[in-house]
Formats: sequence, C-alpha cells, structure tokens
Amino acid sequence: MKIAAAIGASILVLVLGNPALVSAQRDHKDERSSSDKRHGNEHEKEHGRSSAQHFDKHQAHQREEGREQYSARRDVWQDHRAQHWEHEHHTWRERGGYRGYRIPQDRFRANFGRGQWFRVHSAPVLVVGGYPRFQYGGFWFSVVDPWPEYWSRSWYETDDVYVDYVNDGYYMYNRRHPGVAIALNVSF
Repeated sequence: MKIAAAIGASILVLVLGNPALVSAQRDHKDERSSSDKRHGNEHEKEHGRSSAQHFDKHQAHQREEGREQYSARRDVWQDHRAQHWEHEHHTWRERGGYRGYRIPQDRFRANFGRGQWFRVHSAPVLVVGGYPRFQYGGFWFSVVDPWPEYWSRSWYETDDVYVDYVNDGYYMYNRRHPGVAIALNVSF
C-alpha cells in the first residue's frame, strides 16, 4: 500500500508539477540575474566608463577614420589631375583599342549611359597600380586618363558623372563639362 501511495504521489508531481520546485528555480534565476547586474555595474566602475561612454569613444574613432579616408580619397583624385589635359588625354583608339572586360548589354542599359549619372564621391574608391578605381553598378572602373586641370578640385564630390561606351571603349563623362571623355577600364 505504501508503494502504491508513493507511486501515485510521484505521478501526481510529474503531471501537475511541484510548485515548491518551480518557485525555488524562479528564486535562483532572480538571484543570478541581480548578481549579473551587480557584476556589470562593478565592471563599469572598475574600468571607469559606462557602455554609453564606450559608444561615444567608438563614434569618435569612426569619425576620425572617416576624416582620414576622406583625406586619402581627396589625395587620390588630386594626384591624377592633368597639367595639360589636351596632351595627356588619349582615346582608346589612340591607346590601341579597348581590350578590357565588356559589360553585358542588359546590365549596361540598366545602370549606365547618359541618363544614369552618379557622384564618384559616393562610390567605393581604391588605388590599384597607382590609378584610382571606383565601383559602380557592380563593376570596378579604373581611371586611365587624368582629369582636366580646369575641372573643380572637388568635382568627384559635386559633379554628376556617367559611364558610357562610345566608339571604341568606356569613358566617364562629367555633365558639367560635356564632351570631355575620361578613358576607363572595366573589371568585374
């Protein structure tokens, strides 16, 4: 009889749960949570800054990096300004023809041409082999020609440009200076 009562009580505890056990687990969890909070506050006091101060320091670091990147980007373009553009510029025909990657027609129509302008400043820029390279429309464009000396020193920030394929290769055009074509080499 005692065995049957013990088994019955065990089954009842399994089915209904043990309120004392659940309460004990909840109390232990609350103690652990408040202990973690106290430890976090002690950690902040020990290291002298809160998460807000850490965030502010991180933001300041990012702003400084942004200024450095801006300066480097400006230098990249300034280093490729022509002294006498008429003598330093060469068409792809004069260079022996364009031999680089060709953008598929459907992608070209969707992203490039006279109606698809952008500002170079908003595009990622790298220097490869001493030449600036920017990314637009899923392609990288290496600037083969220098930019004319009579363009604004900040044209890459302020002027709308577009990429087009004309006669014998890809060129970048500045809407502020129509007719001036800067030779580009395309890579994927």
